[in-house]
Amino acid sequence: MPPVNGRRPYNSSRRKALAEQTRAMVLNVAEQRFLQDGYAATTVASIAAAAGISAETIYKSFENKSGLVRAIYERGLTGTGDTPAYRRSDDIRERIDDPRELMHQWGTLTAEVASTVTPILLLIRSAAATDSSMAGLLEASNAHRVERMRHNAEFLAERGFLKEGTTLSDAIDVLWTVSSPELYELLVLQRGWTPAQFATFVADTMSAALLPPRT
Repeated sequence: MPPVNGRRPYNSSRRKALAEQTRAMVLNVAEQRFLQDGYAATTVASIAAAAGISAETIYKSFENKSGLVRAIYERGLTGTGDTPAYRRSDDIRERIDDPRELMHQWGTLTAEVASTVTPILLLIRSAAATDSSMAGLLEASNAHRVERMRHNAEFLAERGFLKEGTTLSDAIDVLWTVSSPELYELLVLQRGWTPAQFATFVADTMSAALLPPRT
């Protein structure tokens, strides 16, 4: 039966979907402008104009320019899959018993995430020299990655996967290095490696540095 007043019932799911589409569109436009023009030269007004919306809409959703960068960075961390990368990483740990296969899967996931998050991390690193909000975001990003690598290193230690003499600190440092934006920048962005080559390099490096030799 139609509503008595003749109006259509409120469709909250449709409104939510439209809001998510608008948010994604704004982040896509903002990321393009930031990477093209740099952090300092990009304004909220220019992003709003390029996106065809009001600057007020952006401020309501992201507060300011640094909030936009943070949102782009956090989106990059999820990778390109439907499930966030950190959840897939934890799922891989639970499913795979062979440590070398684990490294292979982690290498593939590392390359995927690096492809989405490295460009914005390099922007943050550059802007951090003169902008305190970007310096804070860079510090938070580094701290988050250290904790994530500690999480993975502790798993390797608990499962007895680490080779003799490898400390937890050693494992964290190796995982921290291969997941760094600097390594992806050097090999993929500067030297032209493919993501597949990078994934293999990461997996082989982790295996050689952390696992016992094959018997």
